Amino acid sequence: MIYLLMALHITVSLALIVIVLLQSGKGAEMGASFGSGGSQSVFGAGGSNTFMSKLTTSAAIIFMLTSLTLAYLGGKSGSTSIMPSKSAAAKPAPAAPTGGALPAKPAASSPQGAMAPAAKAPATPAAPAGNTTAVPVPQKK
Repeated sequence: MIYLLMALHITVSLALIVIVLLQSGKGAEMGASFGSGGSQSVFGAGGSNTFMSKLTTSAAIIFMLTSLTLAYLGGKSGSTSIMPSKSAAAKPAPAAPTGGALPAKPAASSPQGAMAPAAKAPATPAAPAGNTTAVPVPQKK
């Protein structure tokens, strides 16, 4: 459906360009350039409604209707987006490891095949709670 409308829209837009370019301008007669601009005044101020003007009007109406229809169909909620959804942004970040002991190294096996107890690493202090900001220390040159 949308491809048919796009093809119709492109065809009508090209036809509208050709129709407008084929029409002669107002006062394009030879006498108009020499000052006799009233040669078309037989039909009144509006002029005659020629075949080309009717064709231009109908092509313009079709062009506007296809433009509005394509804009409506393109703006429906079923279209896809490259932006991530809100549910993906709401996932919590993985917890960072807090202070404490470093992971224990596997113990070397003893000659008897028994496992030696793992040595504990010294505990590191955890980061202080609250909002702390680092203050840059000036470097001496």
